[in-house]
Amino acid sequence: MGSRHLSRSLVLQSLYEWDFLDKEADTQVLWKIFQRNLKNFGAGLENFDYPKKLLQGIIEHLPEIDKLIVSGAPQWPFEQINIIDRNILRIGIFELVFGDEKEVPHKVAINEAVELAKAFGSDSSSRFVNGVLGTIFRQLEAVKKDEKL
Repeated sequence: MGSRHLSRSLVLQSLYEWDFLDKEADTQVLWKIFQRNLKNFGAGLENFDYPKKLLQGIIEHLPEIDKLIVSGAPQWPFEQINIIDRNILRIGIFELVFGDEKEVPHKVAINEAVELAKAFGSDSSSRFVNGVLGTIFRQLEAVKKDEKL
């Protein structure tokens, strides 16, 4: 498993546990969960900076990310989105919208989120994640196009 993929998996597992317990809890709880997961499952990780940066970015942008989930999946009430899918979307949206495109190109961000959905989600998770991220990607591209005009 690649270092970035393992990083995303560790962040996903940490977000899932935090969200399952009660994401309204202090983010210090999330960092403790993450540190434990990093220690227990991060043995193959070459760079510890990337997962920390990823988690910090998600925490900093969580309200905006969650609003994008709602806009990208308007037919689904936010709280009814499967916890694993919701947190895969948080990772994908952070990398897609708030991350450095030179570091993680948009198509890679979407593909990685779909792969996480295949590995950790239900049978329909990968289609759902791909659809929501595809919608957000098209919206992002439309905004960029409008800004150039």
